[in-house]
Amino acid sequence: MIFGDTPLDQAEGALLAHSRRAGSVMLKKGTVLDEVAIAALRGAGFNSVVAARLDPGDLLENPSADRLAARLAAPNLRATAAHTGRVNLIAEQAGLLLVDRAAIEAINLVDESLTVATLADAAVVSPGDMVATIKVIPFAVPMAMQEAVEAAASMGALSLHPFRTMKVGLVLSEMGTLKQSIIDSTISVTRDRVANFGGELLAPLRCPHDTAAIAAALGQLRASGAELLLVSAASATVDRHDVGPSAIVAAGGEITHFGMPVDPGNLICMGRIGDIHAIVLPGCARSPKLNGIDFVLARIFAGLPVGRAEIMRMGLGGLLKDTVSRPLPRVRAPAQRRIAALVLAAGSSRRMGGRHKLLIAGADGRAMVARSADNLIAAGIAPILVVTGHRADDVRAALAGRDVRFVHADRHEEGLAESLKAGLAALPEDAAAVMVCLADMPLVEPATIGLIAAAYDPDEGRLIVVPTHDGVQGNPVLWDRSFVDEMMALSGDTGARALLKRHMESVAEVEIASDSVLRDFDTPESLASLPG
Repeated sequence: MIFGDTPLDQAEGALLAHSRRAGSVMLKKGTVLDEVAIAALRGAGFNSVVAARLDPGDLLENPSADRLAARLAAPNLRATAAHTGRVNLIAEQAGLLLVDRAAIEAINLVDESLTVATLADAAVVSPGDMVATIKVIPFAVPMAMQEAVEAAASMGALSLHPFRTMKVGLVLSEMGTLKQSIIDSTISVTRDRVANFGGELLAPLRCPHDTAAIAAALGQLRASGAELLLVSAASATVDRHDVGPSAIVAAGGEITHFGMPVDPGNLICMGRIGDIHAIVLPGCARSPKLNGIDFVLARIFAGLPVGRAEIMRMGLGGLLKDTVSRPLPRVRAPAQRRIAALVLAAGSSRRMGGRHKLLIAGADGRAMVARSADNLIAAGIAPILVVTGHRADDVRAALAGRDVRFVHADRHEEGLAESLKAGLAALPEDAAAVMVCLADMPLVEPATIGLIAAAYDPDEGRLIVVPTHDGVQGNPVLWDRSFVDEMMALSGDTGARALLKRHMESVAEVEIASDSVLRDFDTPESLASLPG
């Protein structure tokens, strides 16, 4: 193909490179110049135009795109009519698109003239979705190049596997620790997830978190016609021999794979009972957000294998969200679920030899309680409730001008529990969770507070978030509102930490690089080590 400025007396049969107005006639880009078009250009004062002239054997862009589309054709995909060198491939059914990456790259590496762009491999598509586009860049390509591209275009580079209609059974095991709203939400989310693939969720069965009970429920669902079995366990599966997997084995099945390189979704457990998939869901399956179970269900509904090899290849693109160990600049959770903070500042500092530790000012003039409150403010936590007791007026003065609310604990001298309960009683009704903070921990930075808040997710069963350093649990601890009643029953000098062992299945630990979450300053010796 010869491209460039072309005298009009040599332009007949050439392709106009740029749209031109010739008197009352608009000649569009790509127009094949004939005698009439050339005469119009001459009449408009043109002596030459930028055009493309074909060499013998050159193939025009539209036929070129059509031929490549024919090579990539597959069942359930249709090609649009070629226009300006472009053909789109459209899904005719809902299903799972598989893309042979090597074949697509082989096509695109032949020459810059012919290109194919596709959706990602294993994309879930709906009828009418564009799954690929073929674009011929120049006006024409040499036949030899066309044939080279077609040779690289493997038949089967694209395939669309329609979703099947399936009946799905769901077992929910219970230990009496999950809120009813979470159980109801799990059922609703699962029903929607199954429906998105064209499936039908049978009436869910609830039972104790016990191997025999879950196995019996699985048997009952099989008898009801379930073609896929799901178990939402009350406690996260941590081993192939845990309660959920053991129930699949007890029901006559086997465990085929445990775990996957997708986050969230790592703790999925795959099994079979006869020819039916039986899956113990990861905790993240309680959430409607994209997670590993979506990858697995897509293959099952598409009738594709989902064994060890298929699961372990899901790691590429399997990181679906920020991990809680990655620093976040601001708290994101409160935008969806409001998190309040309680700053316990009612103590009398009995171990400080007569000084009130919370009022001791640093080099910047801020009292210790102010430094702790400022970190919460910088992290975006709101509201902040400061519980006062001993020297309440002085604590208020130290926090003057800050956006905090004060709650006085009349019985603070009776112990830590009374201060905690006074703050909880003032918790706003729209607060989904509360972060219980000690006022004498001013080194807990806003980024650390953000990590704790970001890890809170009741949909995934992360109802209590505890920071750790080198495996040692620290403060502050975030609690879902569902635990407030139990905390209100505490007494004496016992804090809410006593409840952690009772609700271990709801605890999410966040490892913090610094030891700030372990350092409080309640003695003269510890105060001497406080920076600033």
